[in-house]
Amino acid sequence: MNVLLVLLAFWLPGLVFGAAIRLRGWTLAAAAPLLTFGLVAIGIPILGGSGIRWTLLNVSLWILLLSVVGFGLSFLVLRFTAKRHPGWDEDDEDAPKRSLRDHLLIGAGVVVGLGVGTVTFLRGSRTLENVQQGWDAPFHGNLVRWIAEHGDARASTVGTIANLPNQTDYFYPDTYHALLALIFGKGGLTMMPTLNLAALMVVLTVPVGVAAMCRAWRMPVLATAAAAAVSTWFTAFPYDSLWRGPLWPYVAGVALVPAMLALARLLLKPRGIAGPVAIGVGVAGLAGLHTSLIFVIMVYFLLILLAVLFRFEKISWRRSAASLVATIVMAVVLGVPQVLPALYNAGGVTSAFWASETSVSGALGQTITFSPMASFPQWWIGIPAIIGVFFLVKHRRMLWMVGAYVVLGGLFAATISLETPLIHTLTGVFYNDHWRIGALVPLAGAVAFGEFVHTASGKFAEKLGERKPNLNPYTAAIAGALVVGLVVAVLSRGGYIGRNSARLAMNYGADGPSVSKGEEEAYAWLGKHVMPGERVMNDKADGSVWMYALSGVQPVEWTNYGAEFTTKAGWLSVFLNDINREPRVREALTDLKVRYAIVGKGKVAPNAQSAVGLQRLDITPGFKRVYHNPDASVYEIEGQQGVVAAGATTGSDTAHGQ
Repeated sequence: MNVLLVLLAFWLPGLVFGAAIRLRGWTLAAAAPLLTFGLVAIGIPILGGSGIRWTLLNVSLWILLLSVVGFGLSFLVLRFTAKRHPGWDEDDEDAPKRSLRDHLLIGAGVVVGLGVGTVTFLRGSRTLENVQQGWDAPFHGNLVRWIAEHGDARASTVGTIANLPNQTDYFYPDTYHALLALIFGKGGLTMMPTLNLAALMVVLTVPVGVAAMCRAWRMPVLATAAAAAVSTWFTAFPYDSLWRGPLWPYVAGVALVPAMLALARLLLKPRGIAGPVAIGVGVAGLAGLHTSLIFVIMVYFLLILLAVLFRFEKISWRRSAASLVATIVMAVVLGVPQVLPALYNAGGVTSAFWASETSVSGALGQTITFSPMASFPQWWIGIPAIIGVFFLVKHRRMLWMVGAYVVLGGLFAATISLETPLIHTLTGVFYNDHWRIGALVPLAGAVAFGEFVHTASGKFAEKLGERKPNLNPYTAAIAGALVVGLVVAVLSRGGYIGRNSARLAMNYGADGPSVSKGEEEAYAWLGKHVMPGERVMNDKADGSVWMYALSGVQPVEWTNYGAEFTTKAGWLSVFLNDINREPRVREALTDLKVRYAIVGKGKVAPNAQSAVGLQRLDITPGFKRVYHNPDASVYEIEGQQGVVAAGATTGSDTAHGQ
């Protein structure tokens, strides 16, 4: 039931809207999650600014309204076009429709990719109830619950969970969280299954998107099937960014890039308003997931433009002109409102620094083998993929993808091995982070691997045909592709499932190190005893920032970074245990509505320093231990029982709790 709920949340809104604007087939299936996020991103400021609560019912009505409008516009535009240009055939004349056999082959490749991705994720996470132990995970969980409880997904209203309660210009792209907030708590869906199932859905979008993209750009059937099958085998994407961070919104955006590239084909062969509207909504979705993805899409679209200008891709400028202009207008109108708020923290993003981690030759090796940030290359898919790159060039097929591999792969190689102001500038939108840029490389690898399989299977069919002339060449090619696929699958031990699941499991410890089962039990105890509006004093370093996401208990310290010392939260982290000597401690506790304090044994990082103010509470007068297990202790602070009634003073770090 939970799986179906999350699956519907990702696909159903986009399917309804996409069908309304006349998207069809594989493109519709791939674009549906992208359109879903786009509709959510567009709706956040409109519904929030109109005072409409962010609920499943209201958002469903919003999407239904847009779908009706989209259907009407699509009908009118197609009717107008048919009358004004009766000679225009809406179908692609240079590519016959795929047969049922072709669709079944592509579907088989997608099923392989889905299967490998699902098994890898489930093995790596061990169970959907497991807490992701990474640094960023609790922030994502807290944001999902905050939106669900407060009914407002505008970034300006969520500063509290970043320890910035009064900062109305705060910004973090929260489209991903806003979607999950709609289903969190529905049908018994608790926090970790919500987050983990959403991450799994993101993995599942990859093979569908790759298949749709390859089919849209006229890749051969076997190449399309092979590319989709292998799309979830690469460690660098999606798995590295799911264990490290985790970068859930960014991974979702990168996973949807193939869907956007499938839509881009509609610019060359327009079909009513489908291209401009879908791309415009998609731009809003990608920007709402992570602003840096706009720059990624710009690279691809510019390379497609170059491919068109150099006549590697065909276009009828007369037919496409209006669609191109409309697409630019839609992208600007729908995308700019998503990007502008990000300027609030642009300096903080671009100033981030990650030191180089390898030599230039090592960086080139990782790029050539499509194995970014790997200590050992993925030879069995990397070597066929790099050979496939040369085949793509030889066959003049998707040359813009080859260009993207050179640009993005080169950028990755540069940022991981060199330190120059130019490289820092170019990679600033990605936090100068090698891992984020490395996640952009495997897409070209999947396409190139598909081209390798197509070419190799063709050669196999030729040789086999010489010995068995009565054998159908297409059947022989399929047999050749199966042979290549089975050999690679065996050599890679089942599509690198073991390697990738082990990588993913690095931050899915069943009992820590950040949050253990015992600490989760302590949070649950607090959830039953904390009064609405109360906060719990906690240590930023012991994983207790998870308590709100997991149990609905608001902490004083919301993030692993901790609050500034100049705030009451930051000050209490240093002086809480001086409550009997420093009157301001009691004042701050009352102002923040704190009755309990929790101390856990978890560590968010090996070098994390425990808060000085929460040490030795067991021997400090005024702190009564009311709950204890081997991993956590909860203390009630004497004299704070009526803290909610006392209330917070004006201008303080006020709680906006339940």
